[in-house]
Amino acid sequence: MKTQAIKTLFTTTGGYGALALRLPVGLILAAHGAQKLFGWFGGYGLSGTAQWLESIGLAPGLLMALLAGGAEFFGGLALMVGLLTRPAALAAAFTMLVAIVSVHLGNGLFMANNGYEFALALLAATVALTLQGAGRLSLDSLVAKRL
Repeated sequence: MKTQAIKTLFTTTGGYGALALRLPVGLILAAHGAQKLFGWFGGYGLSGTAQWLESIGLAPGLLMALLAGGAEFFGGLALMVGLLTRPAALAAAFTMLVAIVSVHLGNGLFMANNGYEFALALLAATVALTLQGAGRLSLDSLVAKRL
């Protein structure tokens, strides 16, 4: 039973197309997570992100910043290499859902108004990766073959 659960975690129904989702989505998520955690790429870093999250009602801010930044940064890295893709994509999908509901929904669809279109696109991609897995060109696929 335990072995079957582990095998299910790594097994993928995705083909080569999953790579086309994983690489750009993983890069985008990792970059956004780096902004939140480290202040890279013009981000506010952990303390600035924590303060902002507190200001919009997501408390405790530090924990929320760590969770969001961690899901994006480490999840994005995992997606790029295709390792533990399903849990990484699920964590990122949940993060995007929270972002849509708590930040962007009231602004409408379009990014020009700080709307939810970008987060929705990332949500769709991460849900697809959660459902299908990493695809043939992934570390998950290699692990699944060895189990």
